[in-house]
Amino acid sequence: MRPGGTGRKATSSLSIFESSVAFGLITSAVLAIASVGFTLQFAVTNVLNLAYGAVMIAAAFAAYAVNQAGVTIWVAALAAAAVGSVLSLFLNRVIYTPFQRRKTSPIALVIVALGMTLILEFGTQAIAGPTNVSYTMAQGPMLQVGGFALSAAEIAMIGLSLVIMAFVHVLIRYTRLGKAMRATAANRDLARNCGIRTDRVVTVTWIITGALCGIAGAVFGMNAGTFGATSTDVFLVLILAAVFLGGPGEPYGAMLGALVIGVATEVSAAFIVPDYKDVIAFVILLTMLAVRPTGLLGART
Repeated sequence: MRPGGTGRKATSSLSIFESSVAFGLITSAVLAIASVGFTLQFAVTNVLNLAYGAVMIAAAFAAYAVNQAGVTIWVAALAAAAVGSVLSLFLNRVIYTPFQRRKTSPIALVIVALGMTLILEFGTQAIAGPTNVSYTMAQGPMLQVGGFALSAAEIAMIGLSLVIMAFVHVLIRYTRLGKAMRATAANRDLARNCGIRTDRVVTVTWIITGALCGIAGAVFGMNAGTFGATSTDVFLVLILAAVFLGGPGEPYGAMLGALVIGVATEVSAAFIVPDYKDVIAFVILLTMLAVRPTGLLGART
């Protein structure tokens, strides 16, 4: 071996690790927006909405349509938020609520959600076409932060995620709506008897979480580069892994789970076969379900 070879190899490995962590932070940012919306939705409405990924991609295509009209994608993301809210409210009012009134079992609702996934995905594909699309956006200059090299657009994605996490924190902890949401999630009947209009709380929750879902769809499209009608199918697995890792119904757990899953998948992609990186999310999910089914921040019962 040539002198200094070991040092160069170590430096190269460190560089790869730092790059993979940087990519992991971007993935975590996208995943956090989606996971927090998903877990809040589940906590308050008691619906495991597996059509969440399909709503994300429909919203991403809505942002694409606005973007192609000459609007910057950062503004077009507002259209994605609006479409996410409308579709989520539609799913609640027209699909899930009638089944819940008939006392449909949770597993049957999961099947209904899977059916809606197919309807939304193939409906989106019928409208948008079978080919993948890309947003028109500038990545901006590359910025060096310590050992991490990120583009201005990637830093903006992370910044947007942090702003949304701060918004969720303030909403849950310091607003009357947030307190009503927590009460409804804890015990809907008791909350109703205490004077909380739980039906209105559930409706507002679907609107807010739908907006988060839509924004997550737009940011997913930015990060992915190209996307099609079924692009979020695997990403939904990452959302579930993050949610169950942190604890179902725990927004702060979803934030933590998104960070762990995002970094773990990208680091594993750098040092293992990249095609298997999503398997890591499965492994983490199964391990957590076996060791602590309530998740990292979920309360033991």
